Amino acid sequence: MTLSAFDLLTAGGFVVLVVAVSLYASRREETSEDYFLAGRGLTWWLIGLSLIASNISTEHFVGMAGRGYELGLAIASYEWMAAVTLVLVGWLFLPRFLQAGIYTIPEFLEYRYGVRVRTLMAVTMLVAYVVVALATVLYSGALALAAVFGLPITPGIWLIGVLAGAYTVYGGLKAVVWSDLIQGATLLAGGLLVTLLGLHAVGGWTAFLELGRDKLHTVLPYDHPEMPWVAVFVGGLWIPNLFYWGLNQFIAQRTLAARDLRQGQKGIVFAAYLKLLIPFIIVFPGIIAYELYGDAIAQADQAYPTMIAQILPAGLRGVMFAALFGAVMSSLDSMINSASTIFTIDLVRRHWWPAADNRQLVRVGRWSTAAVVVIGCLWAPAVGRFGSVFNYIQTFWGFVTPGIVAVFLFGLAWRRVPAGAALAAMLLGVPLYGSLLWWLPRVAFLHHMAITFAAQAATICAWTLCWPAEQDPPPLPRAGVDLSSSRATMLAGVGVIVVTAMLYAAFW
Repeated sequence: MTLSAFDLLTAGGFVVLVVAVSLYASRREETSEDYFLAGRGLTWWLIGLSLIASNISTEHFVGMAGRGYELGLAIASYEWMAAVTLVLVGWLFLPRFLQAGIYTIPEFLEYRYGVRVRTLMAVTMLVAYVVVALATVLYSGALALAAVFGLPITPGIWLIGVLAGAYTVYGGLKAVVWSDLIQGATLLAGGLLVTLLGLHAVGGWTAFLELGRDKLHTVLPYDHPEMPWVAVFVGGLWIPNLFYWGLNQFIAQRTLAARDLRQGQKGIVFAAYLKLLIPFIIVFPGIIAYELYGDAIAQADQAYPTMIAQILPAGLRGVMFAALFGAVMSSLDSMINSASTIFTIDLVRRHWWPAADNRQLVRVGRWSTAAVVVIGCLWAPAVGRFGSVFNYIQTFWGFVTPGIVAVFLFGLAWRRVPAGAALAAMLLGVPLYGSLLWWLPRVAFLHHMAITFAAQAATICAWTLCWPAEQDPPPLPRAGVDLSSSRATMLAGVGVIVVTAMLYAAFW
């Protein structure tokens, strides 16, 4: 694809704008709370847009669109059920997290179980961020740039990593959320543009519904190898959703930085409504690509890049370049910052340097941010050996998510669960889930997650019944945050659930 002078000007101007705004917004980062939690002053609209921008990346534009190309609209369940999960997280988890005044999600586990469980989760999350999350975003971003603009994969990985890492190293979370504001708006606008042009190319909405009728079903048979309806509505899909939106540092860090509970919950509900729109700008183009270019696309992950190459006129390619680049950087900067936060707060300050002051912690955060970028860039090319980008990230998160969800849910609901039960359950996850992938390769990995979670829950129950904790966990500290809720926000959350049900009914 050739880029016009206007394309290059648009793309270059976008990168300059993002970096400049991020650096300006974060110019006064002095304390660790400023650097890692933006001074705990985020408002709802920044939280909502940042949640979506951090979540939506080229793993969606490339991976999810590719699954739409192959599987159809059923893959939208990851988005629509996530909207419902967001509402539940805002109601159930966020009040407790803000009450405790924590920097990181693993930090909450120390209040409940002790330092060993906190450290195990911190180390696990660091490894998962680098090997799964960071590497996937870097690789899929470079894949998109290679397919659309001809940039080789390895230079593309380092270009993305260095640009996103530069302002994140300097500005911390405040730089991240302000860059997300720009990048989130750009990726939503760019995705909408591709959908509209794709619908025009296929002959309009009616023609799209007719040509794509075999792929426009959200509910698949119970024995489907990837998205069985049992796993979607009552089974394994709830496990990655609860983890990702409630217990995943690089997502939860935005809500932990909320000014108060009302701002945090409003931001979450705002993000939930935006989440309902994502399949229309990501999955639909994948289905349209199947209808228009199915004979020419050799690999499903090429569906979205092919759409861009075929339907975008000269002059608009720079806009889409900005959208794709923004999608990559908005997720990447969030992951980098959160990995640095976990390393600095949960490991360095907790174990190795408890006397470090604010300036020293910020310095550690910046150096660890740079290190995470380098390691992620070195590992990212390995992702290409595992087939579908979307399957890679969803499958490998299964090694850690069931155990973390089980430990949090049982820890919140049952005060007698001891630290030993939590440790045993988390350590059981990797060998058990790996064995299921090996022994039952044709069974949906969502079922693997459900089986793993059930085994870990049984382990926690058996251990607790035999060796219960001798005393209740200590009460959570009071961080001084306003924990009052808004009735209007609660009703808006109910509206998310109603709209989700209507969408499933419309595309049954």
